[in-house]
Amino acid sequence: MTRDTRTTLTNWGLLLLLVALWGTSFLTVAISIRTVDPVSVVFYRLALGALVLALVVFARGDSIPREPRIWAGFLLMAIIGNALPFYLITWGQQSVNSGVAGMIMAIMPLMTMVMAHYLVPGENLNRYKLAGFILGITGVTILMGPVIEGGSRAFLGAIAIVCAATCYAVNTILIKRLPRFSPMVGACGVLVMASLIIFPFWLFVAPANNAISQDSMLAVIWLGIGPTGIATIILFTIIDRAGPTFLSTINYLIPVVAFFSGAWVLSEPVSWLHYLALTTILCGIGATRFRLNQTPR
Repeated sequence: MTRDTRTTLTNWGLLLLLVALWGTSFLTVAISIRTVDPVSVVFYRLALGALVLALVVFARGDSIPREPRIWAGFLLMAIIGNALPFYLITWGQQSVNSGVAGMIMAIMPLMTMVMAHYLVPGENLNRYKLAGFILGITGVTILMGPVIEGGSRAFLGAIAIVCAATCYAVNTILIKRLPRFSPMVGACGVLVMASLIIFPFWLFVAPANNAISQDSMLAVIWLGIGPTGIATIILFTIIDRAGPTFLSTINYLIPVVAFFSGAWVLSEPVSWLHYLALTTILCGIGATRFRLNQTPR
């Protein structure tokens, strides 16, 4: 086996591990909220994730930034990219199946693409990107049919998850526009700030958590260590080894993993509308990957 082959296999192995961590996070959230309130789930997840990254940063000997301007950026990303979307997803999944939540979140890269057209120089829309966005929104609209049948509470839960996807899209734009810093240190700083933001809310609801099951607590612990802490380390490792274009493949795989893991592990109901919505959303993501052939004048 050549060195290039080993490198490629390693990169794909890391990518699939990241897909497994993020794709099954919706399943893990569904288990955690059975006996733990959403605020506590988010706090434990953020705090454990911050601890994992802090240990890595300390082991690497990275320096911690002291400029107030950088920590102000961490605070902004902590709110928009972590605390708020984590809570919206967790709250929404109280009434929305984990597989449906994972599919709704798949529109995040499509929303990022549209926002970047107006806010990031050089990120212009073309007919393929526009068609992909329309397909993605159509897929989410198809999903809303079964969700609406679940009542107004389920509909509000789905809207909360859409808002979470919007938060992630806005955060992606912020990352492009804020000052540059070490990615691992930045991720650690953001998670620390997000933990501090949610801490007072957790203190308010923590006394009510007096009947937490073992399954829910284990799920919460894994959320913090796996899909939050370890996944962030793998994310930056992949970007460093293979680049962001290779990483973008996860946009196809995560909704599929989320959908089928919820169906298989939690026996969530599945209908032909779910398959149609999943196919439509994936086709929308795929359409955005086409490039217009530009002939130089």
